[in-house]
Amino acid sequence: MSDFHQMQRAMRAMRQAALQRGVIAVMDIGSSKISCLILQFDRTDSVYADDQVGSLAGQAGFRVIGAATTRARGVQFGQIGTLHETEKSLRTALQAAQKMAKLRADHVIACFSGAAPRSYGLAGQVDQGGRAVTEADVGRVLAAVDMPQIGGGRAVLHAQPVNFTLDHRTGLADPRGQSGQDLSVDMHMLTVDGAAISALETAVQRCDLELAGVASSAYTSALACLVDNDKELGAACIDLGGGTSSLSIFLKNNMIYADMVRMGGDLITNDIAIGLQIGAQHAERIKTLHGGVIATGRDDRDLIELNGQTGDWEHDRRTISRTELIGVIRPRVEEILEELRARLEIAGFYDMSSQQIVLTGGASQLPGLDGLAARILGPQIRMGHPMRVHGLPQAAAGPGFSAVVGLALFAAHPQDEWWDFDMPSEKLPTRSLRRAVRWFKDNW
Repeated sequence: MSDFHQMQRAMRAMRQAALQRGVIAVMDIGSSKISCLILQFDRTDSVYADDQVGSLAGQAGFRVIGAATTRARGVQFGQIGTLHETEKSLRTALQAAQKMAKLRADHVIACFSGAAPRSYGLAGQVDQGGRAVTEADVGRVLAAVDMPQIGGGRAVLHAQPVNFTLDHRTGLADPRGQSGQDLSVDMHMLTVDGAAISALETAVQRCDLELAGVASSAYTSALACLVDNDKELGAACIDLGGGTSSLSIFLKNNMIYADMVRMGGDLITNDIAIGLQIGAQHAERIKTLHGGVIATGRDDRDLIELNGQTGDWEHDRRTISRTELIGVIRPRVEEILEELRARLEIAGFYDMSSQQIVLTGGASQLPGLDGLAARILGPQIRMGHPMRVHGLPQAAAGPGFSAVVGLALFAAHPQDEWWDFDMPSEKLPTRSLRRAVRWFKDNW
């Protein structure tokens, strides 16, 4: 764990150097597509704010000067499976974005959805002795956090302090400067399979880039799609992608849970291909043009020509009704939504006072999905588009680009993480204690 702690610190330093240079690339490594944005920063001084722990620190302004998307190769279920294939896709997307930007990026920040994410709610406490809290005291209390056994081969992707308590004053975003006897912290930690990050770093380095940061796409999608009120009062963001569907829960402006299911739009395409006996590319086109999840009487009369390419005239000239197509699509969509509901229940989402759910991602664009999701997930549903950022092309403004737009915001305004603070080395967390997924309900 300490090795990854040092790796994260090194990436933070590289990110700062890239911002001072003024150009950085961000890439969303998806199962069906890889998206790349080249960002140019307006301000090159330090991006680390000293005014508030846990804030979106360092308000560095930026604009998008290059954008590109390419079909993902070698990526399965949100993580790299075949390194050399993924490297080609990364290089293709990067070169196209750099050509548009007319600038070269030396550093990249990447996000992905897979690698078996696991959320932990953790707590730590120290005796403050009545003194005013300093930066060193924040490091001390973070070092006192009771760490679980995360398992061999796991790596910490995010570790964010989300709540400080000083004596009986809780809900503090930043305790520094205030005096008290007992200082405690609640921290959300997200772990992933460490091999996935190693593979990502290798692929990036083979493209002659340095990895200057890594994030969960569940987290970055929420940064792009949740408004301030959602993040404060409580909301879930669900990103329906090609190979995976990821979710994150926010409360009091912090992510407190993240997870994913290994199902997405590609599975729906596969069902269409098998059910209608057509090729995958043809199935994807039919899904995009005619797909949906709620049939009406009119759909019985709405005929779709399959126009196959097998050479069998009768087989290739078949037609089906849109009702039949929806009959293939809907069961799989219901299965994905039911699995996401189960994850939300595990997280204790339905015990929260606010249960707003925002749906985004490329697979969220199926007509009628919001109505079906409202019946399965809960009535407070809305469709989410990424917020507009300066210079973003219209082609990259749809819900399929939420993760990469959020990653741009993450690059410019990172939230403080565990490794951003100096901690006494003799007190680095080694203890094994509880895993608390529903901790926020108990603590807050």
